[in-house]
Amino acid sequence: MSRPKVCVVGAANLDLISYVPRLPTLGETLHGSTFRTGFGGKGANQAVMAAKLGAEVTMITKVGCDDFGNGTLDNFRRWGIDVGHVSRTDRASTGVAPILVDPDGNNAIVIVTGANDLLDAQDIATARPAMREAGVVICQLEIPLEVTAEAVRVARAEGTRTILNPAPASRQLPEELLRSVDVLCPNQSESALLTGLPVDTVEEAKAAAAALLARGPGATVITLGADGCVVADAAGTTHLSGVTVAAKDTTGAGDAFVGALSCLLARGDELRDAATVANRIAALSVQRPGTQTSYPDRSELPPDLAARFG
Repeated sequence: MSRPKVCVVGAANLDLISYVPRLPTLGETLHGSTFRTGFGGKGANQAVMAAKLGAEVTMITKVGCDDFGNGTLDNFRRWGIDVGHVSRTDRASTGVAPILVDPDGNNAIVIVTGANDLLDAQDIATARPAMREAGVVICQLEIPLEVTAEAVRVARAEGTRTILNPAPASRQLPEELLRSVDVLCPNQSESALLTGLPVDTVEEAKAAAAALLARGPGATVITLGADGCVVADAAGTTHLSGVTVAAKDTTGAGDAFVGALSCLLARGDELRDAATVANRIAALSVQRPGTQTSYPDRSELPPDLAARFG
């Protein structure tokens, strides 16, 4: 069986992670217990997750001409990710993301996007052949919105399936962008911001998913953490139960879900079946600290899941 091909257009950051006794209040200084660095950015996270599951991944991003950029490229290569469309700039530093994590695994994140802001339409045009060959193109909102929209437009023109993870959350997205996306995949807070509806329960998530679907995407998948996800498309609206685990660190769990979903959809799996498996992959990720380092590869999956990925 040939490997599924995934193309990711998005941000690459260096995570600067502090473990704290609790998340600080406004103006408060806390002593943390541990500090470490890790590779992140929603696009990079999703690319690594798909690659760990066996997908052939191409990353489209921009990094600085600095040590963080060197490390980011080395990390992509470590996982076998094609870096032919990772460009470099001396006009900005590689993106960074300071992250605070409390003992329950809750987190607060600040993103300084840096070089990611300089990704442009020419980068997308140069990478068009890779997007044409992919089974799925993933986009998010950590790069300029017009670049995300251009990537979706190009993927659609090439007949490639698209996933848009609308994060960080935005109150408004162009209606044309929503109509061009095959799978819109927000979490609860992003769904609430996009719809103006509460998304605190499964039933509320179903209503929000239906509202988002009415705006034009081919399907909507709202992730609900331990409660799984809600899928809405032309076949109806379905709640897919999650997996209850003892979470150590929820950072990047949504990216684990999207990366796993992309791998499965790129090889032709049905959406609900793919989302069910992605729920389980994301649940595995929150049981270990870190972002990309928490993502399981195929050798670490339970036997029934490992069989799904060959």
